Amino acid sequence: MIGEVAVALDVGGTGMKCALVDTDGVVRHAERHPTDAGRGPDAVVETILTVAEGLAGKARADGLTPIALGIVVPGVVDEARGVAVWSANVGFRDVPLRDLASARLGLPTALGHDVRAGGLAEARLGAGRTTGHVLFVAIGTGIAAAHVVAGSAATGAHGAAGELGHILVRPDGPVCGCGRSGCLEALASASAVARRYAELTTAPDDGSAAGPGPGRTMVTAAQVAARAAAGEEVATRVWREAVEALADGLATAQALFDVATIVLGGGLAQAGAGLFDPLRAALRDRLTFHREPQLVPAVLGDEAGCLGAALLALDQLETP
Repeated sequence: MIGEVAVALDVGGTGMKCALVDTDGVVRHAERHPTDAGRGPDAVVETILTVAEGLAGKARADGLTPIALGIVVPGVVDEARGVAVWSANVGFRDVPLRDLASARLGLPTALGHDVRAGGLAEARLGAGRTTGHVLFVAIGTGIAAAHVVAGSAATGAHGAAGELGHILVRPDGPVCGCGRSGCLEALASASAVARRYAELTTAPDDGSAAGPGPGRTMVTAAQVAARAAAGEEVATRVWREAVEALADGLATAQALFDVATIVLGGGLAQAGAGLFDPLRAALRDRLTFHREPQLVPAVLGDEAGCLGAALLALDQLETP
């Protein structure tokens, strides 16, 4: 109805993106707040609840009616129970965030996973809105995915669906943050690209190789992409390695999910044609009988998680 909005919060380890979103998916108000995760989980929970209360008050002051609350967080989320099971970025361990928020605000509340929520928003409001089967892949510090079918994102039996970054693509590859060698995100995430470039360009202690030398500021993945586009040899090698690893991961995903569209988001996807052109070709080379999906960039930017939180909040009102 006119004037009804969802209160939406996308909580990260550094900051929170917050919004009032109406039933048509239009952002009526947006604001940002620091998370300050270093203060501990209890303080973060209190900040979330305080910010949510403030947003609901802002809605009422503007003549809007808050009808639901959606919160999304990173890590492992049990959406059915409304529990943030584990999140290294925020410090959560088995936090019943949905019930705490519902009790505080008196609104129906949904708790979700940040990447799955972003995927939900891209599938329903963004780059995948014209197709029913979408895989959203966020490539940033890590790599995670959301498989969305008919407007609903799969959560998995334990709240951990979509960990595409932890499929094995190079058994003898670098050690991943999860402890295993050769995971996709250890080769194709933005942090992996930057780390690999530094390994190949930093001079050893004996000074026997050329390079920027120890202590120099690490080049970002975006800078590696730009240098590769300009023809720099080392950057081209690093970029090619990342694209090939990512193509292997996406080919595996397509074999599993048979989606119509793969939407790439996150920092690495901002490389544009420098990523999408070689990645499309590499993915095509890896497919046999599987249908080739559309490969497109995300369009909602960093609002996706917040919009997804609002969709989760509104969806629960329609669930018996």
